[in-house]
Amino acid sequence: MEMMVECQKRPEGSKTKALRRSGEIPANLYGHKGTESISLVINAKTVERLLKKASVNNTLIDLKINDIPWQGQTLLREVQAHPATGQPFHLSFFAVAGHGKMTVEVPLNFIGNAIGVKEEGGMLDTVITEMQLNCLPENIPDAIDIDVTNLKVGDSLHVNEIQLPEGVTLVAESSELVVSVLPPQGSGTTDDGEAEQSGASGIV
Repeated sequence: MEMMVECQKRPEGSKTKALRRSGEIPANLYGHKGTESISLVINAKTVERLLKKASVNNTLIDLKINDIPWQGQTLLREVQAHPATGQPFHLSFFAVAGHGKMTVEVPLNFIGNAIGVKEEGGMLDTVITEMQLNCLPENIPDAIDIDVTNLKVGDSLHVNEIQLPEGVTLVAESSELVVSVLPPQGSGTTDDGEAEQSGASGIV
C-alpha cells in the first residue's frame, strides 16, 4: 500500500503543545540526508486519515514537504500517542530512497476454514499476527496470506514454513509457532482422571 501525505516544515521556535492546540501534529523525517532530520507539522485531520490506513513499518508513504520543497517515499516508523486518550501527538518518517532492503513488519492474514475446526470441533489458535521481513521498499507486501484450510487437530505451522513472496525474506530464521489447531474443549480428560473420579465416588 502507498499513500500521499502533504506537510510543512515546522516553524522555528514553535511549541509542540501550541501546535497541537491549533490542529497540527509534530513529526520528523529521517534518512533523507544521512543523519540529518527535518522537523515537520502535519494537519491533525490528515494524520487521522493516514492512521486509518497506514501501519508502522509497513506502509509506503509518498511524503511531500511543500515549503522546502521535498518529496519522496518514506516509511512510517513510529507513532507516539497519548496514553489516556490514544490521540497521536508525534510521528516519525524514514526516507527509503538509496537505503536498499529494509526491515518491515507485515501483518498475517489467516484464510480458509481449518478441517480441525470445521469437522473435528477444534479451535484455531493464532499465536502471532505479524512477521518481521526484509525486502526492498517496492516489494513490501500489504499482508502475508496463510491458508489454514488443511490443518487438522494437532497440526501447526511455524514461521520458517510460511511461503513468502519473491524478493521477501525473514529477518531471522525462526521456528516460532504461528498457528495451530487445538483439540475440542473437554477432550483432554485422561483415563487416570476418570479413575480418580470413580475412586472418589466410592468413599463413604
